[in-house]
Amino acid sequence: MDTPELVCSSCGWAYTDQWRCECGGVLDFTHQPLPSSDRPDPGQFDTRDGLWSFDMFLPMEKGPSLGEGMTPLVSSTTWDAEYKLEYISPTGSFKDRGATTTISHAIQCGADRVVEDSSGNAGAAIATYAARAGLDAEIYVPASVKDAKLQAIERAGATPVRIEGGRQAVTDACIEAVESGDAWYASHSWSPAFFTGTATFAYEVALQRDWNIPDAIVMPLGHGTLFLGVYRGFKALSEAGWIDTVPRLLGAQAAGYAPIASELNVVPESENNVADGIQIREPTRKRQLLNAIAETDGDAIAITEDEVQTELDRLHSHGFYVEPTSAIAPAALAAYQERGTLGPDADAVMPLTGHGLKM
Repeated sequence: MDTPELVCSSCGWAYTDQWRCECGGVLDFTHQPLPSSDRPDPGQFDTRDGLWSFDMFLPMEKGPSLGEGMTPLVSSTTWDAEYKLEYISPTGSFKDRGATTTISHAIQCGADRVVEDSSGNAGAAIATYAARAGLDAEIYVPASVKDAKLQAIERAGATPVRIEGGRQAVTDACIEAVESGDAWYASHSWSPAFFTGTATFAYEVALQRDWNIPDAIVMPLGHGTLFLGVYRGFKALSEAGWIDTVPRLLGAQAAGYAPIASELNVVPESENNVADGIQIREPTRKRQLLNAIAETDGDAIAITEDEVQTELDRLHSHGFYVEPTSAIAPAALAAYQERGTLGPDADAVMPLTGHGLKM
């Protein structure tokens, strides 16, 4: 398979291997592969290859894999919703979806060393899949990164680079290193390959529900790697004729770090430092996220620290051992129901995004 062509979402300029357009715009693949056949009967769909079972939707060849994807979808009467247990992925978060496709794309582009910036989960995933592929990796992280996430990066053989300051300072330092060196930028917010991986969440939800689509997907929203991927996944399923409708996409941002929610709603003035995985003030693909919300009749709201902590305690007491950021989705579900955005009988799915062992 040839290296997929990229196109700038702002000016339309085309590339084969570039992390950002010369105009500063984000790049996406020019072509979304679609299956040539009708949707299969769920019972006949072969899922033994994990998320790569959906390779008919993926623009790159399969590279390093650890069996990621096909995470369980379980009901939870406590929250009147279904949970997709992303936290049981190989490195303990949904970021493995994007890591396997991003490193696969990097290999197609001829990379032998990659760099990434992350608050922890994406860095651990990229480090692990780079190790699986035999690539060197440097991961830029906040100086305050949690020990469990730092250890995951180090044990995979990657080099962590700790940066003082906020999350944006980490990204700035990483971009400076990319532009001054020869490493391939395996960015979970800039790389379009990452979003093709997270799109498989949508394919799996549709398959696991016998192609019956939920009313809404409620998700944490930072850089939007899962949110935008899910949007693209359901859109691809619709274009393929495998589903008839696309669910509403409802985002949950951390108060104090809510650039999407603040454009749509009044947000709390407090700062949520519990949901540390989504403390993003300037999402790379903000315009695309707002478009996805508009096109699905979605929304985004900001959730306080106390609300997250309350739901985190409830999740743990009901057997879901997740990290704090995961709890923002059920907190948002309650808020959306209280606002009337979702009715009491609405059919919702939520990802539990990261494992509690990373707290």
